[in-house]
Amino acid sequence: MIRRVNEKDVDALIHLMYQYIVDFYRRPRPDEKDVRELINILLIHPERGIQFVAEEDGKLIGFSTLYFTFSTTMVKEIAILNDLFVAPDARGKKVGEQLFKESLTFSKNHGYAAMTWETAHDNYHAQSLYEKMGGKQTNSEWLNYEISF
Repeated sequence: MIRRVNEKDVDALIHLMYQYIVDFYRRPRPDEKDVRELINILLIHPERGIQFVAEEDGKLIGFSTLYFTFSTTMVKEIAILNDLFVAPDARGKKVGEQLFKESLTFSKNHGYAAMTWETAHDNYHAQSLYEKMGGKQTNSEWLNYEISF
């Protein structure tokens, strides 16, 4: 079942987010207080972003995160699918597809001009899912940059 995150999900979602951040992306483990604060900000301020979870037999097995911003070139608000993660033991059950569809439906139904996302060049499973869902690669003319603090 796919649904919006609620206050009762916070501890289980933190665990999933650690799998995503540390195990999958091999990033340093953030402080639990910071992860909890991020989740709570989105719960309190849904105009900034929203998270969906996939639940099976009372256990969270995946999540997606949408953030909202403006696109100057589209002259409208857009949704950014920042995260889409399914726990390793839940893969192969179309959970990622369901989370993607829920995020896309939310974005369409709330009047966003587009839903955008990015994925790693070597994340072929995600690329296959995104292409199956109708996504088109768009950054052939753009380079992504970042300065971390």
